[in-house]
Amino acid sequence: MSWKRTVIGAGFAALGATGLHRALAAPGRGVILTLHRVRPFAPALPGYAPNRLLEITPEFLDAALGAIARRFAWAPLAEVPQRLAQDGPPFAVLTFDDGYRDFRDFALPLLERHKAPATLFSSPGLIEGTARLWWLELEEAIRRLDAVELALPEGGLRLPARNAAEKSAAFERVYWTLRARPEAALLDAVAQLAQRAGVSRVGEADFLDWDETAALARHPLIEIGAHSLTHRRLAQWPETAAREELMGCKAAMEARLGRPVTSFCYPVGDPTSAGPREFALAREAGYKVAVTTRPGMIFAEHAVHLTALPRVSLNGLWQDLSHLDVLLSGAPFRLWNRGRKLNVA
Repeated sequence: MSWKRTVIGAGFAALGATGLHRALAAPGRGVILTLHRVRPFAPALPGYAPNRLLEITPEFLDAALGAIARRFAWAPLAEVPQRLAQDGPPFAVLTFDDGYRDFRDFALPLLERHKAPATLFSSPGLIEGTARLWWLELEEAIRRLDAVELALPEGGLRLPARNAAEKSAAFERVYWTLRARPEAALLDAVAQLAQRAGVSRVGEADFLDWDETAALARHPLIEIGAHSLTHRRLAQWPETAAREELMGCKAAMEARLGRPVTSFCYPVGDPTSAGPREFALAREAGYKVAVTTRPGMIFAEHAVHLTALPRVSLNGLWQDLSHLDVLLSGAPFRLWNRGRKLNVA
């Protein structure tokens, strides 16, 4: 586990044990929750699951939905502008990134049971298998290799990967080293490792196809949102490319689904992947709301920043209702954002 996760875990424990999160509570008007995969946990190699944060079990989602509903009223993402314009109970919005097939198989039955609406963000590139699933390629390459070697401008990187612990450490080191580089360089480096490990195509069968996505779009609880054409970190690319990712995705999805697509989710979504330029481009493309992965609750002041909305991650590293209680208080984000309600710069 990285030092960052260790610190976060210690923070959860301290806030929960002392009850300090209640004194520091800043729930705002509501919360938008980020989820990815929902499925039984079954890693290919025991002890090695570096993308574990991107999935939760159906059992935890079921428990979490009950806990959330006791504190918030459910709201569709499309209603956020309206909710911010009027008084009302605090609301919770569910969003699922990437369009995994297990959303239909495991999450949807639970959403139906709890009568909870959700937005599923899909990308034509993920649906059609043309987008690079580089985080999955990297995981699989390191799973197969006994040593990880990368040629980098500042010098070579060589890491042992003989067992699950070494593979986990190698993934962490390589992932964050590459995340600090332009996305084009990241993709090239992962391609090198994948080729060396004999990894060609990973995870394509895990995503919903167009017919399955269209069927979900007709479900009364489900909205389909856009997630870019090819799942690029938009801030890493020239403006013309970013604009095409936003506009081309909207046009393609509306044509295939036969209905308006008015919400957007920035791939990766942190400040290195989406910033003021992308927030403006999303408005220009015609999206009514767009979500980031910047952590935070929703406040009335977000009414004028509807294409830069923060979210709270409900992920596989913290599948504990006591941690969820701390998150939903808003206290961690009050501390993280140093008391600021908005983080849109």
